Amino acid sequence: MEDPISSHRANVTATLNMLVAARDAQVKRFVFASSSSVYGDSETLPKVETMPVNPLSPYAVAKLAGEKYSVVFHRIYGLPAVALRYFNVFGPRQDPHSPYSAVISRFIDAALRRNRPIVYGDGEQSRDFTYVDNVVEANLLACLADGVDGMVFNVGTGQRHTLNDLLCSLSAIVGHQLEPEYANARVGDVRHSQAGIEKARRFLGFEPRANFQEGLERTVDWFRKSVKP
Repeated sequence: MEDPISSHRANVTATLNMLVAARDAQVKRFVFASSSSVYGDSETLPKVETMPVNPLSPYAVAKLAGEKYSVVFHRIYGLPAVALRYFNVFGPRQDPHSPYSAVISRFIDAALRRNRPIVYGDGEQSRDFTYVDNVVEANLLACLADGVDGMVFNVGTGQRHTLNDLLCSLSAIVGHQLEPEYANARVGDVRHSQAGIEKARRFLGFEPRANFQEGLERTVDWFRKSVKP
């Protein structure tokens, strides 16, 4: 099994290599995919870009390092770089068996196989679940917006839902009641997360295209057509 520390170290190195290549090629815009995990366990909601960061995992530290490299390359070399902090992205084609998969893909896979989804903790932790179409839109806007080089933006919906809410919504969509198996909370898990997206609205013209329910229905529809019993 791959050492996660080695994997994250390799990701930071790869990001730095991409930044060097982008600088040398004089690209028009470098957009770095960061993560809301850089905020850590702050109880303040919504999370806004001016808040102190407090990464609690090697993954989060790697994402923050990529952000910092992007901003520094803009300041020192003039590279047009933007970092986007994604909040709990979900949608079709996610691998429910990947260690980096969103909880939604795992829950849907369990629901369609009529297995009990595993919930770590009491299920009252909440997330700003962001359908992939919203993230695509944010990336396109970040590629083209003027005056945003060296900036960092949240990408989410500005709303949050608990895991228990998610299970209720999934039960209604799949047509049978999901009975979760509750397990001990995992070390490093953030209790609540919600994106403040006013900065993205102001500078990028970003507005979420699909809400949580729409995204969930589209994702379940894709899994129904793709997952083998």
